[in-house]
Amino acid sequence: MNELPWIDPTAGGGKAKLATAPRPMDLAGKVVGLLDNTKEQGELILTTIGDALRERHGVARVVVRRKEHYSKPANDALIDEMAKEVQVAIAAVGG
Repeated sequence: MNELPWIDPTAGGGKAKLATAPRPMDLAGKVVGLLDNTKEQGELILTTIGDALRERHGVARVVVRRKEHYSKPANDALIDEMAKEVQVAIAAVGG
């Protein structure tokens, strides 16, 4: 009988940790990017968040972009496009 090897999901990965980007003091006048992960209700959630950011925090503009598929990371072109256009980015976690 062939035994499957034991894999410990709590062991952690070998990837280096990345430093977080500097956070702005507030969002007033900023362009905020919202990245839709393509899961159910993601678009509705982001629309609601975008409206709230404009109304409550004075965000100048909201840019919404959509990943190709929820199981894949956003491609480099999409990330580069957003990085050139927005000052703050938020990734959605729909459904």
